[in-house]
Amino acid sequence: MLPNLLPKNSKEFIKWKNSLKKRSSPWNKGHTKKTHPSIQKISQTMKKRKIDNFRQWRDEMKRLGTIKSKYPPLQKNKELSELIGLVLGDGNLYKHKRTERLTISFNTKYPNIIKRGRYLIEKIFQKKSTGCQIETTNCARIWLYEKNNSKRLGIPCGAKKNHQLRIPKWIWESEKLLRACLIGLFNAEGSYSVNKPTYTYNLQFSNTNKSLLKNVHRALKMLKYNPNLRKNTVRLRRKEEARKFLKEIRFQEYRS
Repeated sequence: MLPNLLPKNSKEFIKWKNSLKKRSSPWNKGHTKKTHPSIQKISQTMKKRKIDNFRQWRDEMKRLGTIKSKYPPLQKNKELSELIGLVLGDGNLYKHKRTERLTISFNTKYPNIIKRGRYLIEKIFQKKSTGCQIETTNCARIWLYEKNNSKRLGIPCGAKKNHQLRIPKWIWESEKLLRACLIGLFNAEGSYSVNKPTYTYNLQFSNTNKSLLKNVHRALKMLKYNPNLRKNTVRLRRKEEARKFLKEIRFQEYRS
């Protein structure tokens, strides 16, 4: 076994660690293939000859469980349904050469939704996420890199305008799962307003993806509501229906 993989309290590891202090710094310390021509040449040679100098280390990390080697299907439950709703509404999946990036954008006006989104991502994927606020905007983003995100979520990679987005089939099998998915969708792209002079109530989901709008319209009808489908919105205009649905999806709780 390589000395760096030994238990940190073992004599062999401590002896090896102390021996490093006596060594002079390597010639390539602090440099990368972008800043040093010799390192760039080494990198190009190894790539050309298909040499993987991290293979032994990577295999050992996989054996120890530090690096994932298997990506089983995600557990189909209400939390996954809600996360899928968030991703369909305000998320994006981008495919890199060796992995996929899941990103969800949030409005900083609603910190409870951001906390909920991060909780769902980290619990479902069992992995820490990264987040930041975009400068000079009220947009915060949370992202996570992992293989097979698209396949496991049932959502295609790439720009949403290039796809017909749909709620996955398994979610339609249960009203509880469908309601959880709508929580995510409305937290991502929902709004609520009341015009007091005219007593007009408007709870709506806004999106430009036609197939997703039709899915939200169909889902509300399945839950015994009377939604109104417009060009870029699905609306609930009846006072009692709007109030009932607000409670069901905890809309005002998340936006407090």
